Amino acid sequence: MSRRAAIGILWHAVLIALLLAMFYPIAFALSNSFKSISDAYSSVMELIPSRPTLENYSRVFSRLDVWRITANTLFIALVASVFKVLTSILAAYAFTEFSFPGRGVLYFVMISTIFIPFNVTMLPNYLSITSLGLNDTLVGVALPQLCDATGIFLIRQSMRTIPRSILEAARMENRSSLGMLTDIVVPLTRPAILSSAIIFFINSWNEYVWPVLMLKSKENFTLSLALQMYISSEGGTEFTVAMAVSVLAMLVPFGLYVMFQKFIVSTFTSSGVKG
Repeated sequence: MSRRAAIGILWHAVLIALLLAMFYPIAFALSNSFKSISDAYSSVMELIPSRPTLENYSRVFSRLDVWRITANTLFIALVASVFKVLTSILAAYAFTEFSFPGRGVLYFVMISTIFIPFNVTMLPNYLSITSLGLNDTLVGVALPQLCDATGIFLIRQSMRTIPRSILEAARMENRSSLGMLTDIVVPLTRPAILSSAIIFFINSWNEYVWPVLMLKSKENFTLSLALQMYISSEGGTEFTVAMAVSVLAMLVPFGLYVMFQKFIVSTFTSSGVKG
């Protein structure tokens, strides 16, 4: 065996090990959601339940208004995703097609916000939402999430790959800027827009810290907040039920990623084609 082949085998072994390590928490939650509490504590690390049961899921649906909680989560995720996509498209188009004083500096400042931790902006956002009287509302949770610098970066990078000749031909036909955006730019950058929308949706669906800060009423809870109801400070008194809630919470984002992973991967791969 050549040295190159040996390195290739070693590299693939490392990748497989990392893949298994990433999927183990998902398998762990799925397995224990089908165990009774006694079986879970006696065989918590076993991934195949010896006596599978649906008791935990039955408890979840009997104790929680799962459909309302899911609707709350879906509302926040959809509102945040739609507005993030719209603002990202408009900002990316402006930074790509229009020349104005300070464009480079403004773009750099906007993109640099990606590296600002959420803890820095959490308190100002909380005070702003509270002053608007939107505390403990779904709108109050979604409002600070209406734009995203990451989306601007990804979509702008995709827009920069559009051949200039296509846009120049459209200008010669006296097409308006809005017409060029809707008829040419958006269709050509659809994979990047779609993948950005999926990323926004998944991030908003899984958000925990901001909703737990804003929402106090159980009727406004999201799935991530419903999970905390089964976790105590001692480590969890209803561990298997919490695992069932975890599985329900991960179904939608996991399904979306599986369906659209090609667009997501291609977007991140092509984002470095043009700087």
